[in-house]
Amino acid sequence: MSTDQTQTLLAARGLTDDSDRLLTADEPIVDLHERCGGTVPGTLAVPEMLALVQQARKLGLRVAREFAAFDGEALITGFVRVHPLGEEDGGGCEIMVDNWQRSPLPQGNVNELAERLDAIDRASAEISARLDSQQRVQVLSTSSADATELEAAIAQEPGKPWSNYVELVGVAHHQPLHWRLLDGANCKIPGSDRGWRVRLLPSGPVNGAPRGFELLLVADEPMLHSDADLADAEAEQANARVVGSALTPVLRQPIARIIANAETIQSRLAGPLRAEYSEYAGNIASAGKHLSAMLDDLGDLEVVEAPDFKTAEEKVDLSDVARRAAGILGVRSQDRNISILLPPKDASAEVIGEFRRVLQILINLIGNAIAYSPVGSTVEVLVEPRLDQTVDLKVIDQGPGVDPEQASKVFDKFERLGRDNDGGSGLGLYISRRLARAMSGELSLNTDRDKGAEFILSLRQVD
Repeated sequence: MSTDQTQTLLAARGLTDDSDRLLTADEPIVDLHERCGGTVPGTLAVPEMLALVQQARKLGLRVAREFAAFDGEALITGFVRVHPLGEEDGGGCEIMVDNWQRSPLPQGNVNELAERLDAIDRASAEISARLDSQQRVQVLSTSSADATELEAAIAQEPGKPWSNYVELVGVAHHQPLHWRLLDGANCKIPGSDRGWRVRLLPSGPVNGAPRGFELLLVADEPMLHSDADLADAEAEQANARVVGSALTPVLRQPIARIIANAETIQSRLAGPLRAEYSEYAGNIASAGKHLSAMLDDLGDLEVVEAPDFKTAEEKVDLSDVARRAAGILGVRSQDRNISILLPPKDASAEVIGEFRRVLQILINLIGNAIAYSPVGSTVEVLVEPRLDQTVDLKVIDQGPGVDPEQASKVFDKFERLGRDNDGGSGLGLYISRRLARAMSGELSLNTDRDKGAEFILSLRQVD
């Protein structure tokens, strides 16, 4: 279709399954879905439409509202109606878009269009990371099964520029290059047969030196999942309940906009600004990031509190997971000049648990230890087998410790160890204990220490 004039269709129809994959659709919906990076069949790739489908399916209610999306060339608008189907019909949703219009883009709207493109890439990225101003990896997050070797490489040698861990395609110059030259580049990651596209989104002044970056790696084709993987994904989705599943997609985008706009104001990109107002904008951005992190915690909270929540039973090497968690948090510990003493590289202690859940617990425990320890101190991670076929992993810091009065409620919901300004949600330890108990283990606090805190994760030893 040409973008020279507005073009209108009476309606367009589509059908998704219970995993929000677009199975079949009329040409306009398929065209928009593919322009946003999707395939048929494949997960619905239009962020604005996906949020409505997820809300309707998980609440079991019809949704009807105005709809707008960007297809890379033109603005798509209409009135969308999403009808959730029963299990006998596949458990997905029927999508009907009335008054479908494809209009030329209004002039002078470049910033808004750029934000839409960024939103599409964020929705489709399977690997993301926070980088510092030198493009060094601080925190990595991935939902891709073929990113295991990338995670291991970063854990073994943390704090390097992201380009050290991947193979850039068609870029022969010395790294790291200026971020503008790498945004949009293609790359390969270790252990993956798929191609990947790089997005680098700066934080702070884009015309000068950004304070950091958001790295997005978008695969050029969807991951092929086995029937078992799909069954696990469907089971996990079934665990999500109304509050988290409804609030998260609705709130995430406006919060992201608040953060982006506040950082733009703080960096004075919109024009001169008095110093105190720039500081206010920085506070707004920090509060927005806090809310974004709380959304993630609320999502985990919904999952672990579901009555049928279960974890996988896998062989997990506690020593190895401890080293991986410390690697992920390496930049954070370096910023505070905190040393992390880990089990020797040849040490091994296999337990029964779910790898990603054990890693989640250790990132929380070690992250807390770094946050509450004084600058220049040491955090110690010990792995100790017990006589009762249990293995203890201990995280010991040199901070102020936990008062006896707080020890009894440290694992309660929204408890932040008596600190009201630490930026946490107060859910980390509560969720971590729920995860430990779901793996037939325990997370406890040693109350016999005079100084510092000692948290102990106990899991069953492999026979």
